[in-house]
Amino acid sequence: MKKTTKFSPEVRERAVRMVFEQRGEHGSQWAAIESIAGKIGCSAQTLSNWVRRYERDTGQRDGVITAEAARVKELEREVRELKKANEILRLASAYFAQAELDRRNK
Repeated sequence: MKKTTKFSPEVRERAVRMVFEQRGEHGSQWAAIESIAGKIGCSAQTLSNWVRRYERDTGQRDGVITAEAARVKELEREVRELKKANEILRLASAYFAQAELDRRNK
């Protein structure tokens, strides 16, 4: 189930850009985040998450970048699907092997 996003990527990018532009006008980055979050209609924590993600993606902060996290998630999904397929094939081959043994005994 995919959650819907209330804010478009353009709005998110603009909000993050505003935080960096207005950081000097406020006492701290958090103060800038709170000010801008009120203007765009999101919570300060949400905007803070967007800023942290931008900082990780641009190398300003340590952590896994968004593209890598998406790739890992996709690979994990693929592994789950392959494990299911292998289990189905294993069970099918065991079934047909048993059927062949039963046929030879008759």
